[in-house]
Amino acid sequence: MRYAETGFSPVGFLPSMGKGTGSFGKRRNKTHTLCVRCGRRSFHLQKSRCASCGYPAARLRKYNWSIKAIRRKTTGTGRMRYLRHVAVRFKSNFREGTVAAPRKKVAADAAS
Repeated sequence: MRYAETGFSPVGFLPSMGKGTGSFGKRRNKTHTLCVRCGRRSFHLQKSRCASCGYPAARLRKYNWSIKAIRRKTTGTGRMRYLRHVAVRFKSNFREGTVAAPRKKVAADAAS
């Protein structure tokens, strides 16, 4: 009879599996997958809820007890494909489709 069948090992008695080191080899199923809104691996498959952004909730998940987490996710930390051009358009009062007036030769006349 081998020691594996008796429950005893040369090191000592192996108790039934708990949550500790011995059970980590058994963990091979994923609980979280990629979220379609924030892109992080935080979408819980059984809950159908993202732990990072709160998807599918309409509002983004945000708590004031973690100011640093808000700072990481706030406006300006990404590409801002639309918003970065708004300040430039604001200067011209959001005019579109107009042609700029030709500039006068002030510097050339002053030199001569």
